[in-house]
Amino acid sequence: MTKVRLDHAHAHDLLRGMIRIRRFEEKCYELYTQEHIRGFLHLYDGEEAVAVGIAAALEDRDRVVSTYREHGHALARGLSMESALAEMYGKATGCAGGRGGSMHLFDAETNLYGGNAIVGGGLPLAVGLGLGDAMQGQDRVTVCFFGDGALAEGAFHEAMNLAALWKLPVFFVLENNLYAMGTAVERVQANTDFAARAATYGMPAESVDGNDVVAVEAASRRLVEAIRAGDGPQFLECRTYRTRPHSMFDAEKYRDKAEVAEWRKRSPITRFQSWLLDNGLMKQAEIDAIEAEVEAQLKNAVAACEQAPWEPVEDLNRHTVAETRPAPPEPAPPGKMVKSTYRDCCRAAITDAMLRDDRVFMMGEDIGAYGGCYAVSMGLLKEFGPDRIRDTPLAEGGFTGAGIGAALAGMRPIVEIMTVNFSLLALDQILNTAATLRHMSGGQFGVPLVIRMATGAGRQLAAQHSHSLENYYAHIPGLRVVAPATLEDARGMLWTALQEPDPVIVFEHVMLYNMAGEIAENAGPVDIDRAVVRREGRDVTLISWSLSLWKALEAAEELAKDGIEAEVIDLRSLRPIDDETIFASVRRTRRAVVVEEGWRTGSLAGEIAARVQEHCFFHLDAAVGRVCSAEVPVPYPKHLETAALPQVADIVAAVKALPGVGA
Repeated sequence: MTKVRLDHAHAHDLLRGMIRIRRFEEKCYELYTQEHIRGFLHLYDGEEAVAVGIAAALEDRDRVVSTYREHGHALARGLSMESALAEMYGKATGCAGGRGGSMHLFDAETNLYGGNAIVGGGLPLAVGLGLGDAMQGQDRVTVCFFGDGALAEGAFHEAMNLAALWKLPVFFVLENNLYAMGTAVERVQANTDFAARAATYGMPAESVDGNDVVAVEAASRRLVEAIRAGDGPQFLECRTYRTRPHSMFDAEKYRDKAEVAEWRKRSPITRFQSWLLDNGLMKQAEIDAIEAEVEAQLKNAVAACEQAPWEPVEDLNRHTVAETRPAPPEPAPPGKMVKSTYRDCCRAAITDAMLRDDRVFMMGEDIGAYGGCYAVSMGLLKEFGPDRIRDTPLAEGGFTGAGIGAALAGMRPIVEIMTVNFSLLALDQILNTAATLRHMSGGQFGVPLVIRMATGAGRQLAAQHSHSLENYYAHIPGLRVVAPATLEDARGMLWTALQEPDPVIVFEHVMLYNMAGEIAENAGPVDIDRAVVRREGRDVTLISWSLSLWKALEAAEELAKDGIEAEVIDLRSLRPIDDETIFASVRRTRRAVVVEEGWRTGSLAGEIAARVQEHCFFHLDAAVGRVCSAEVPVPYPKHLETAALPQVADIVAAVKALPGVGA
């Protein structure tokens, strides 16, 4: 039904919904002053008509992505007061087990995919949810709420473009409350005609009085119906006003009291309630009954929260990653050996994954017709078509966020980022969404996503295409990080990673793509948890990964000429680190050198060295050595680039500098 049917029952529900939100927020304000709720608290007072009007146009199956001011959205969507309030207390009975708090309400039962404390951060996520639904033929609409401040963020433009480009079932709802934190819209936006701005992306866009709940519902019903009919994304600006400060920390010195008072007179509740009374559609006694009912609910919710348990400290690490993971693959006996390259193994892994599972698709810059920057995806567009090999705009944050959303919607995306330096444009989505969503949602949502990216130097591409930033990502809880160095791992790690319930980042070194060798014709999935001893030795352990592995192996050959037998470990898994294999080796050899192409300061090599010295101190005959890149941006001239990177001679020298080597 596209029109609002304002019978008595529906009018009652609209008014009750808005009163319920308002009284909840007033109680939260009170509880904050009593220090029951802490952190940031962003109240929704004055904007109730938006949440209630939008919710009235949705079905249970539809999805909602929200902002940090999401209490109204959550309650309108059907979340109980007790569940929401317990989350704001930080109690175990909260909708996210107390792990998300006020800014991050998640609820799988009502398809609430969380508030987002990063301005504009939820926009790419909503696009991905819409993409996942579209690819699976699901009749669902994803509503994305965001404020006027988000329109200045790149995420807004990237998300709008992707949604319009792929005609996705996403309903963009701008809650324009005239202030982004403490800055008025007209002070920071060159053009405040936001509907016209959205329309430039080729989607229908309109504005509505956000304090008129009937107008909001009427517009929402019309636009949601258009989305369900296959007309692609729609945009609705709801012009409203928050009558509370930005947050409880806000001294509110940027606007005068007269302005706030004037807007309070236009309160959506006062307005709708007066209209109902004036037109005889509701009696004061009914309104009083609603108030009493809501007050009773609030009283019960507060009482329940006061008695609710806290999550035990023993459960601190729960929901960082999935509690249940697939068993490591059992390697098959190798078959006939065939010639291949690292690049071809990567391509074969993608092909195999897409043939095995219809949910697998890949997206990234120039991966289709161009065949990928490093030709890994050459020919895949022809084999699998543009729906599963998706060329994206140059918008790393946007398409990475879309991959996260698609994973939440049940797909198994492979996101390719052209080079590790570009991944910093997507770091917000990787760190603040992919890595944290399981934890903040109390385990309700996981992100089974694989991100592939080229890394490393050696091709004279200068500083913005050549760095090794694996340690950045290996630092982040919630991610798994792997670095295949061999043909077998390039062929087998991807499928194992795609079985993971959590996000996996796969680093492929640019200097390995042309590496040729032989691989078993039946090579399959490999373990991504365990390091591998690639060469056994007795005098020193060399720990390395990616291209540095091959330098370590070559250094071991050189050392052997002088009677020094080095054991070489291919770390492979950078998060989590396989301590057991490392410690067992070092306890035998009594010395260790870590080789990493990243910089020494803050390096992963430093982390490994610290772990070895913490756990193997009484077995060591020397301090752990490190061979890393020079602490300069990677230079362009070949001789300087070579000098900046770890080389075989550097590894040999580091080993020979250890006390007692060869003795």
